[in-house]
Amino acid sequence: MASHGPSRRSGKMTSTATVPCGRKGYISAMVMCLALVCSVLTVDSVAPPGGSGTVPFVSRSRGGSSRKRLDAKLPVDAGNVTALSPLADGEVSIINDLGWNLSDDGLESEGASDAGVPVEPAASALRVTKRSGAMEPLSPAKILARMRKLGDGLDRRHVDVEAVAAKIARGAYAGVTTAELDTLAAETAACMSTLHPDYAVLASRIGVSALHKATEGTFAGALDKLRYEVDPKTGEKSGFISEQLMDLVSRRTAEIDGHIVHSRDYDLTYFGFKTLEKNYLLRDRTPSKLVVERPQYMFMRVALGIHCALPASSPQEEDRNLQAAFETYDMLSEGYFMHASPTLFHSGTTHPQLSSCFLLQMTEDSIIGIYDTLKRCAVISKGAGGIGLSVHNIRARGSHIAGTRGTSNGLVPMLRVFDVTSRYVDQGGGKRPGAFAVYIEPWHSDIFDVLDLKKNHGKEENRARDLFYGLWVPDLFMKRVEEDGEWTLMCPHECPGLSDVHGKQFEELYHKYEHEKRYTKKVKARELWNAILDAQTETGTPYILYKDTCNAKSNQKNLGTIKSSNLCTEIIQYTDTDEVAVCNLASVCLPKFISSSRGPHGSVAPESPRAAFDHAALHRAVKILVRNLNRVIDVNLYPLDEARASNSRHRPVGVGVSGLADAFARLGLPFDSPGAKKLNEEIFETIYHAALEASCELAQKDGPYESFPKSPASRGELQHHLWGLDDAATPSHRHGRPRDWRGLRDRIVRHGLRNSLLVAPMPTASTSQILGVNECFEPFSSNLYLRRVRAGEFIMINPHLLRDLTDRGLWNQEVRNQLMRDGGSVADIDLVPPRLKELYKTAWEIKQRDIIDMAADRGKFIDQSQSMNIFMSSPTRQKLTAMHFYAWKKGLKTGMYYLRTRAAAKAIQYTVDTGGIAGVMPSVAFPSMGGNDDTCWSCQG
Repeated sequence: MASHGPSRRSGKMTSTATVPCGRKGYISAMVMCLALVCSVLTVDSVAPPGGSGTVPFVSRSRGGSSRKRLDAKLPVDAGNVTALSPLADGEVSIINDLGWNLSDDGLESEGASDAGVPVEPAASALRVTKRSGAMEPLSPAKILARMRKLGDGLDRRHVDVEAVAAKIARGAYAGVTTAELDTLAAETAACMSTLHPDYAVLASRIGVSALHKATEGTFAGALDKLRYEVDPKTGEKSGFISEQLMDLVSRRTAEIDGHIVHSRDYDLTYFGFKTLEKNYLLRDRTPSKLVVERPQYMFMRVALGIHCALPASSPQEEDRNLQAAFETYDMLSEGYFMHASPTLFHSGTTHPQLSSCFLLQMTEDSIIGIYDTLKRCAVISKGAGGIGLSVHNIRARGSHIAGTRGTSNGLVPMLRVFDVTSRYVDQGGGKRPGAFAVYIEPWHSDIFDVLDLKKNHGKEENRARDLFYGLWVPDLFMKRVEEDGEWTLMCPHECPGLSDVHGKQFEELYHKYEHEKRYTKKVKARELWNAILDAQTETGTPYILYKDTCNAKSNQKNLGTIKSSNLCTEIIQYTDTDEVAVCNLASVCLPKFISSSRGPHGSVAPESPRAAFDHAALHRAVKILVRNLNRVIDVNLYPLDEARASNSRHRPVGVGVSGLADAFARLGLPFDSPGAKKLNEEIFETIYHAALEASCELAQKDGPYESFPKSPASRGELQHHLWGLDDAATPSHRHGRPRDWRGLRDRIVRHGLRNSLLVAPMPTASTSQILGVNECFEPFSSNLYLRRVRAGEFIMINPHLLRDLTDRGLWNQEVRNQLMRDGGSVADIDLVPPRLKELYKTAWEIKQRDIIDMAADRGKFIDQSQSMNIFMSSPTRQKLTAMHFYAWKKGLKTGMYYLRTRAAAKAIQYTVDTGGIAGVMPSVAFPSMGGNDDTCWSCQG
C-alpha cells in the first residue's frame, strides 16, 4: 500500500510506500503503478456485499490467459491536490514489463481485447439487483445500449463506449446492483479521460443519469422527503427543511418546478458532480444515507433560502422575492457564480447558518476570558464557521498572576486547549474537523514557542499541530529586520495596549516601553526572522499579514485597530470584546464571461479568432451576487449575539473569483504575460465597481450601514484611493474605456453604502471543484495531478491543455509518458509547440515576483484582502526573505497565505520477486499543502 498526502499534525506533505514481495507483492506493485498512472478510485466504488469501496481490476498473468478480479485499494486523503512527481524511466519500464501499456486505460492488460474475453462467472449466469429490489439476468446488450445513448454527440473517433460497456460487464458479480454498475461505469469512463476529454463527459453523464434514476422527479417531492429528520435509533422526529420554504413550495409548486432545468446537471464535470454528491447534496437519515437532492434541487433550495426565507409582507413582495430567487438559481445552475459552502450546506434548512468566516479576539486575559472565548469558538465551529482568533493580549510565560500569586504558563498550554477543541467540535456535524487560525504579533514574548507549535519534531506537550498560525506583522519589525537591528520581546500584561494601536502610534508606544526597559528579552531581529522562515519551510506556515497596511487601507479604519484576519487570510475586519466579525462569501466563475466563437473549450489554434472577456456581463453578475450576500446577512442564523451585532452594524460581504487561470488559458494568454496582467487589473476593477454600485443602490433603498459615517468611503475615499491611485489612473482610464468613478463616488458620499466591505478573493478550492475550474486567482499548480478529496481520488489533466493537444493530434502515448515523467510540466516536451509551453507554465515555473505583482495590481480594488499562496520548489532563507520584503514593499495586506513547496523525487527500490523483475520508482513528492488538507470549506466561495 502507498500512503501519500499531507499530515494534519505536521502540516507537511509526506510520502511513504511499502510493497510486499512474492506473487502478492507482484500484484500489489502492478496495481499500485496503475493506480498512480491511470486510475481513479473513489470511496463509492463497486464492491461485493460487505466489502469496502474498491475498483475491480482484471489482470492477465504473464504468459497465460486466466483472469481474476482484483480489488485494489489505495488510501483516500481528503481535500488535497497532489501533483504527480516526475517518473523515472524505470517506472515506465516496470509497468510495461508487467504487461501493461501506458496508452491503455489502466483496466486492461496489453493484448487483451474487449470482445471474446472469457469472464468468470459467465455474464449469462449472473443476476443483478434492480433499484426496485427485483433480480434479473445481467444483459451486456442493455449496458451497451445505455452507454451508446449516454455517449451521443461525443467524438466517437476517440471515445469507445463499447470498451466501457465490456468492462462494466466484466466487473459484475452475482447480486451486483444496477447502482453499483453505474458507479463502475462512471469511474471506468473517468479513468479513461486521460485518453480523450470526452470520456470525462461520458463519466459525468453516467453519474448524473444514475442520480436522476434514484431521486424524486420534482423539487417538491425531494423536499418532502427531507422535510423531517427521524433519528433511526430513537425515532425522534425533527424538522430539517424550513417551514417557510415548505409552505412557499407547496403553494407555488408548478412555478418552482417549472423553472428547474434538469438538463443542466449534465453540464457538470464528473469531478464537480462527485464533489456535490459526496459533500453537498442533502441525504436522508436512513442508515444508508441515500442522496435525496439533485444538483438542480440544491441550487433552487439555496436560491429560495436566500430570497424567500423571510415571510413576505404582500403577494407582490413574494412575487419579487421569487423572481429574485429564480434569477439566482439560473446564475448558480449555469455556473456563473457559487455561494460559499456554509450557504450551500444550510440554506433553506431549519438551521440557516450561511456565513463563512468569524473573527474574534480573546475577551480577557483571565481564566474566565479564555474559556469564554473557547466557548465562542466551539459554538461557531459547530455551525461550520471558520475562525480567526487574535491572542496578542494573553500574558506570556513567566508573567506574574496577582490573583493566585503565581506565574503564567503562557500561550502554549492555552493553545493546546484550543487545538483539542478544534478537533472535538467539527464543522457542520461531522462534515469536517473544526479549523482555527491563531494570530500573534511578533513582539509577544512567547513568539518563539508559537513558531514551533506546528512542527513535526519536539515534545508533544509543546505542540498544537491542528491549529493554523498567522503573524500580524507591524512595519517596525520589518524595518528592524532590514537594518539588522535588535527586536524587543514584551509581555502584553506588562506592556499593555500594543495590539490596540497601529502605525505611528504603535511605534511610539513600542519605543516608550523599550526606553522604560519593560521588555522581557532582546534578540536580533534577524534571529526571529530566521525562526519564522524555518517554520514556513517546514510547515508552510505561519501566514504573514502586515498589520499597518491592513489598517491603513481598510474602510473600517474608523472603528478602531483591526487585530487579525480569518482562517484563509482574505478577511480583514474589526473586532472587539462585544463584536465578533462575520463575513458572507461567494465567488464569480471568470471563464463564464468569455465570449468566443472558438467553441466551448477555447482552443488557442492560430487560425481561431481571439475571444473577448465580457466585462459588462461580469458587472451584472457581481451586482446580483452582492444583493444576494446582503440578503444573507438578514436571513442568517447567527451562532452568537456578538456576531449578529457586528454583522448587522457593519454588513460586510466578500466577493471572490474562481478560474482566473482558466480564463487566461481560454483567451490564449500565458499567466505572466502582459495581456494577462492587464486583464487581471481590469477584471478586479470591474468587480469592485460593480460591488460598490450595487451596495450604493441598496443604500438608496434601505439606508447605509450603521457605521458608515466617518468611514473613508463616506469621504469619497475608495480602496484605490487608499493605495494612492486616483480615478484617472485606473486601468479602465488607462486603456481607453473609463468607468464613471467620479459619478459613483459622488453617489456614495450622498447615499452611502449598504456594506462596509465588498471584495475578498478567497481560496475556493471546494467550490472551484463544483464549477470545474482552477482555484481562485492562482496559476495551474500542475498539468497532471491526482486530486484527493472526500469524494475520492481522481486523476486530472489540465482540460485546456488536453483539448489543445488533442485538437492538434499531439496527445499520444509519448507525450502522456513524458508529461508524467516531468511531473505535469510541458516545458521539456519537444512535441509541444512553444506557444503552448508558454500558455501552460505551472505555478512552479512562473516567477513569484510576477505572482506578487499581479496580487498588488488587483489589490487596489480589493477592500479586504486575498488568499495569496507562494510556490517555491526549494525555499531558502535568502529566497524567502527576498519574496517577503518584495510583497511588503508592494503594499500587500496578505504577504503570504501558505508557502507551497515540493520535494525533489527520491528513488525508492521496489523489488518484485517474479521473473527477476525489478524496477526503480520515485516516491511521489507532493507540494506542501500547509496542514491537514487545507481546503477551507468555510471560506469556499
